[in-house]
Amino acid sequence: MEMEEDSLNVNARNILEYDEDLYVKMVRYPLEVLAIFDIVLMDMAVRLRPLWEKHIQVRIFNLKDTVNMRDLNPSDIEKMVSVKGMIIRCSSIIPEIKESFFRCLVCGYSPPPSGVDRGQVEEPTRCGRPECAALNSMALIHNRCRFADKQIVRLQETPDAIPEGETPHTVSLLMHDRLVDAAKPGDRVEITGVFRAMSVRVGPTQRTLKSLFKTYIDCLHLKKSDKGRLQAEDPLERDIQSDNYASFHEGDISPLEQEEQIQKLKALSKLPDIYERLTRSLAPSIWELEDIKKGLLCQLFGGTAKKLKSGASFRGDMNVLMVGDPGTSKSQLLQYVHKLAPRGIYTSGRGSSAVGLTAYVTKDPETGETVLESGALVLSDRGICCIDEFDKMSDNARSMLHEVMEQQTVSVAKSGIIATLNARTSVLACANPSGSRYNPRMSVIDNIQLPPTLLSRFDLIYLVLDKPDEQTDRRLARHLVALHYENPEVQSQQSLDLPTLTAYVTYARQHIHPKLSDEAAEDLISGYVAMRRKGNFPGSSKKVITATPRQLESLIRISEALARIRYSDVVERCDAAEALRLLEVALQQSATDHSTGTIDMDLITTGVSASERTRRASLVMAVRNLISEKMQAGGSTMRLMQLLEELRKESSSELSLQDLRTALTSLASEGVISFQGDGIRRL
Repeated sequence: MEMEEDSLNVNARNILEYDEDLYVKMVRYPLEVLAIFDIVLMDMAVRLRPLWEKHIQVRIFNLKDTVNMRDLNPSDIEKMVSVKGMIIRCSSIIPEIKESFFRCLVCGYSPPPSGVDRGQVEEPTRCGRPECAALNSMALIHNRCRFADKQIVRLQETPDAIPEGETPHTVSLLMHDRLVDAAKPGDRVEITGVFRAMSVRVGPTQRTLKSLFKTYIDCLHLKKSDKGRLQAEDPLERDIQSDNYASFHEGDISPLEQEEQIQKLKALSKLPDIYERLTRSLAPSIWELEDIKKGLLCQLFGGTAKKLKSGASFRGDMNVLMVGDPGTSKSQLLQYVHKLAPRGIYTSGRGSSAVGLTAYVTKDPETGETVLESGALVLSDRGICCIDEFDKMSDNARSMLHEVMEQQTVSVAKSGIIATLNARTSVLACANPSGSRYNPRMSVIDNIQLPPTLLSRFDLIYLVLDKPDEQTDRRLARHLVALHYENPEVQSQQSLDLPTLTAYVTYARQHIHPKLSDEAAEDLISGYVAMRRKGNFPGSSKKVITATPRQLESLIRISEALARIRYSDVVERCDAAEALRLLEVALQQSATDHSTGTIDMDLITTGVSASERTRRASLVMAVRNLISEKMQAGGSTMRLMQLLEELRKESSSELSLQDLRTALTSLASEGVISFQGDGIRRL
């Protein structure tokens, strides 16, 4: 009563404890029983506040049994049901007339407003004023009628509820008043409502009805379910929810218990080894891979997204790529992060198309107009999109990721719909090398054959290599076998269980927004400059790029995530040092040029290292000099193998036929020689 709201949430379990017979009647005859509940509630409201005028509705939630969507039968019609699922589509808001107002066009007389009966408006046939009594002169006055909000929502089964080999079922929901826009596509919800059937006409102008009826659920209460996942952070939505939708997010815990839980989490964050504990708690069944787990932990916590007054914005989401040999538990890590992540969507490279990832245009079956359906990246907005088999994706599907990973939006312009959708998503991808095994003599680009523009957008690129070593293999084998014959659920005292880990990350994402301290900023700047300096070798004229500004942004995001892990509002020097170490570890693996042994960002940004580029240029120069010495312009031709032999005599380094062909092709493009088949002629 104090809140002055127009609805009261009633827990069905309390009704069951109070009177089982009442509960059974409420589930079987909800329309009659709920009407009585509303009358009783209004009586109480008027008794407490005599001037109370608002109509209050009872919203029932937490029924004893939830029904699977595919188990809804004709016997359930007009009964109260509770279903769980994921929202895949919301219609726009439809105004539904509640009270109609008519006026006579002849004399201007208006009868009192009339209600709506079974969705139909009774139009008066003659004017109610005896002096006028004109026939069919009453017109509906729009802006004097009362309308209520209504929305049609499609709910789909969650993947874990689908039986083997079946496709997911969907059901339509009807939302009214405050429930409109209470949930967005991608949310996992528990719906309590009345299952109803509706007759369908054969054609819009005919009165004949089809024998098949359409079913839908008239929604009474909506609760965001899925306690095992993190809640997505959104400061804007959090404000709305605190005033308006508090009831939809409260589980079954009281404010006192909530406060206790927060105190426990804060006590955990004060532990000196919390970073190591969290790392051990992430995928405890996977052995070692400590640095990779630390990177994934930083991705789960995320940096702070910033928006400047000038309109520029910096993303806070981190993107991580894992490349490696088969059987190094990459997909296991991916699945684990997917289970933890808020609004996570899991797709595989072969099974996703470009429009399936972003957005596609379809016809709405209810209204027949073209509508935009959200794809995987838009559905995982403010979550983590996990993409397995990243290397097997088609090129145009992969090109869709460029915009998402840096600008965090998806722009669509097709069939008359022009829109920019939010996709504030962290991307976690796994890829296998092109020859199934990683070849350490080739660059990362040659190994995974991804475009350099896409690779440079990943904050951390990890190589998970399978190196044979007897002692390590023995320890790994022991760990794997132990998982099968010992109780795998017994965790060490030092790691957190899944609900605690989830609560810990959720609280950090919602309430902790760290800022850089001056010392940490200085450390990051000096670390970045030091990384750049590594490329200038003393005495050499060539400069190798060892870091780009994107690496500096990555460093800031990682250090903010590390501060969030400690529940600290300030990024300190220890965070900056650990961020530099994590990035160095990832770069050391992925961007090391094997011919010189140094980090070279050109390997990731262009696919060719600086030393390789210099070697190619010197080979072209040597071939040009040799041809100008040995051959006259327009004279005889020279064979390819003959030229290779001559070059090998002069050169000290190893020369391959492929290198020579590349050099000759570049000379031919300059117009120095003509090169056909095996013969070379100087022009």
